[in-house]
Amino acid sequence: MFAQNPISPFGVYIADPSARVMPDGKLYIYGSKDENRKDYCSKGYHVLSPFDLKHWNIKKKVFSSCKPNDNINYSDAVLYAPDCIERNGKYFLYYCMSDNSEGVASGDKPDKFYKDGLKLPVDGIDPAVFIDDDGQAYYYWGQFSACGAKLNNDMRSIDTTTIKRGLVTEEEHRFHEGSWMFKRNGIYYYVYAALNKRGEATAIDYSTSHFPLGPFTYGGTIIDNFGCDPCVWNNHGSVAEYNGQWYIFYHRATHGCQFMRKACVEKIYFREDGSIPQVEMTSQGATNPLDAFHPIEAARACNLTGKVGIVRSGIDREELAKIEHYDRAIYKYLNFKRIPTSIQVKVASQAGGKILVLTDSHVVHAIIDIPEGNNEYREFTAEVSGIKVGISQLKFRFEGAEDKDLMRLDSFYFR
Repeated sequence: MFAQNPISPFGVYIADPSARVMPDGKLYIYGSKDENRKDYCSKGYHVLSPFDLKHWNIKKKVFSSCKPNDNINYSDAVLYAPDCIERNGKYFLYYCMSDNSEGVASGDKPDKFYKDGLKLPVDGIDPAVFIDDDGQAYYYWGQFSACGAKLNNDMRSIDTTTIKRGLVTEEEHRFHEGSWMFKRNGIYYYVYAALNKRGEATAIDYSTSHFPLGPFTYGGTIIDNFGCDPCVWNNHGSVAEYNGQWYIFYHRATHGCQFMRKACVEKIYFREDGSIPQVEMTSQGATNPLDAFHPIEAARACNLTGKVGIVRSGIDREELAKIEHYDRAIYKYLNFKRIPTSIQVKVASQAGGKILVLTDSHVVHAIIDIPEGNNEYREFTAEVSGIKVGISQLKFRFEGAEDKDLMRLDSFYFR
């Protein structure tokens, strides 16, 4: 499977990515799985693992809340955001359910788990686990106000005498949900979904401490997925170091709704004082800019304005749809290895319209006329001028009759 951002394969919607480098040296992404436009999550988990952060493998149905396994009766509850960690050759998958209960499953492999009926004595959502340098494990959870406690050596129970509440809060740290903990150079980083300046939980922020249970000082925003979809509401992510590079894993919404979310990844960096500068959403993700002269799926847009949204167009295909007058789609970044002379787009359109092509300079480099009465996908070409050799963002601006669904965009490339 080839995928830059989003890293979830087309037709599969994995949100709340929890990234772990396991003892086999491989990176595994655990996350909840969206299945419809009206509700968060579902009753099972998939796992993503990369070959090279550009080509990914997906292991489906690694755990389910409703399918019998080993003669154990499973509940029918929806599984929310998980986390997973290895200890002493055993893998522990921590999950929360729609009834606000949390539990743990275990297995001998990082991508196959068996529910043992254990429920943890917490009431909340979004579990996260961290093992410190001294071997002590910690468990984090909560919404609006985060909680933390020591895990016992069995990794299946909490030392309830160590529970600490209010580690980070909405009032002081903008905390909303989605806890994650990591340590770097003696600093403990509490990472979480946070309220942005508009009061929406689309940001992933962090707070720091010299102790795993605080006190924590607010640090800032790592990434904000506002603008990935006109109806995005939340975010949830994790931070991991892989092959010497640090990454932020997060999700974006699709389908013009708050659901049907897809995991993404960006590189992050640390200043000398340990602070993390904010990074932007991109289409290229953790790898090189997209090749402008190779077909690019329209669904890789990292910023959308208007009513346009990414929707499923087949079992393993997605498109830009519900495009109206003056909607925009942005792709970051494309590599123009040579000066292009034309652009080719694959479009279906009943109403007809125009696609204006712009780059960083905000100059219109091409106008593609799309005729009306075209419900099936066809390819259209227009001459291009003024695009220079180098790395640049690409912006499509759509124009046509107002209050009409103008077209659907499948893919494009330059020649």
